[in-house]
Amino acid sequence: MVTPTLPTLNAGTPGVLSRTAAPAPGIVHLGFGNFHRAHQAVYTDAAVAAHGGDWGIIGISSRSSTITDAMHAQDMLYTVVEISPEGSKFSTPRVHTDAFVAGQDPQRVVAAIGDETTRIVSLTVTENGYTYSPATGSLNVADPDVQHDLASGSAPRTPIGQIVRGLQQRARTHGEPVTVLSCDNLADNGRHTQRLVREFASLLPTAEAAETLHWIGANVTFPSSMVDRIVPATTDHYRSLVAEQLGYADQIPVPAEPFTMWILEDNFIAGRPAWEAAGAIFTDDVAAYEQLKVRLLNGTHSLIAYLGALSGAATIPDATGIDYIEAAARHVLRGEYLPSVTVPAAVDAGAYEEQLFSRWRNSALGHRTSQVGSDGSVKLRQRIPIPALEMLDRGAMPHYLALTAAAYLSCIAPLRGFDPGNNANEMQDPARKTLQELAAGSSSGQDLAAKVLGEHHLLGDELATRGDFIVRTGELIDIIHRQGPLAAANAAAESTSLLPAQIRSIR
Repeated sequence: MVTPTLPTLNAGTPGVLSRTAAPAPGIVHLGFGNFHRAHQAVYTDAAVAAHGGDWGIIGISSRSSTITDAMHAQDMLYTVVEISPEGSKFSTPRVHTDAFVAGQDPQRVVAAIGDETTRIVSLTVTENGYTYSPATGSLNVADPDVQHDLASGSAPRTPIGQIVRGLQQRARTHGEPVTVLSCDNLADNGRHTQRLVREFASLLPTAEAAETLHWIGANVTFPSSMVDRIVPATTDHYRSLVAEQLGYADQIPVPAEPFTMWILEDNFIAGRPAWEAAGAIFTDDVAAYEQLKVRLLNGTHSLIAYLGALSGAATIPDATGIDYIEAAARHVLRGEYLPSVTVPAAVDAGAYEEQLFSRWRNSALGHRTSQVGSDGSVKLRQRIPIPALEMLDRGAMPHYLALTAAAYLSCIAPLRGFDPGNNANEMQDPARKTLQELAAGSSSGQDLAAKVLGEHHLLGDELATRGDFIVRTGELIDIIHRQGPLAAANAAAESTSLLPAQIRSIR
């Protein structure tokens, strides 16, 4: 634990700050968690240091005050701890101007988005935070919070409601344009966010809806972006590391891997920071990088997490170090995800694969399988369907994508009598209760897969009609439950053109 007598990180800490004060606010960020503080905030800090500008960030948490309280206690400062086996590097961004909790002061969220000084509203609220229906991709109007936000404009609860109400305030007052920037792992996230914002606005009373939609069309841009950096949860280990190495107490240090990437469309109607100063790439081909990340990185990461959790591995490096899991991961990446991706011209697919495995083996970082495996009901919907359908349409069975679905269901909604282990039990998922109820009424993996994938459409409408994929997923669930995850991975390998030993040789 951090020694209580150490001085607390603040503006007077010697040697910490490269600037004496944060820039004036220009960005409102929804989803004030670790990822934002290790990614967008770091890029913005570097941009302001290099080229100046009023691009301070107001960070808004959804419900928890843990980070916001600590930020205020520490003069809006925190430490980024860059972790690698070679050692740790430390930095202290000075870009946040304020922080508060939306649930405690919803009117303030609307005011911040509506303020004339705000030129960018950015989001890292996770896929689940967009309150959309995975089955349709549209706004989930049945959600009680969405209904509340449509009925009341003064205290919205959802990010989409907060954005629309803030945009309405801008239209009523100064009328200055603004950019809404999604930084979440959603396919075509700019257009996805734009669609949800417009759907919400269209459900308002007729005259209000027409006026709002017209103003948004003329004054708001929604660029797409792809973000990439592994950022684990803060633990006492990192607090102690900061205390020992830097000599001050930081209650909210952010651990992060050395690798970082940000790909964006350059479509900012009210200006932007010079993020390229920190290495951000602006391109018209964000979708290609997005596919690469969401499928090869995130999709493979999911399989590692679920097989790892079922094998007793607490961290991603531990899971990647198990031969059969690495073999399965390499096969799903190379054999099932890669054929569905248009690789950007600037990327070497083989080098990218090796870079991913190097990142996943970062034992100093210790990203937990329970964290990576959380929210699979939303995440897998973004990762599995398109590559699976493309293979099925070619007459090939995507055995490892079926294994990913089977391992996920075995972790989140195991059949009666099967214990997936503590790491799986720690995974959070908005659909866990529903899926567990389906599992409780299922007699076998085949039965569970038919209910979840076929009747419940967990992986979309099209895969719900592919009986062969559903049957294969059910078979692998049964193997996991009866013989374990290794046997299921071997069954997947034996059904493909590469045997496990051959897959392991791809290193």
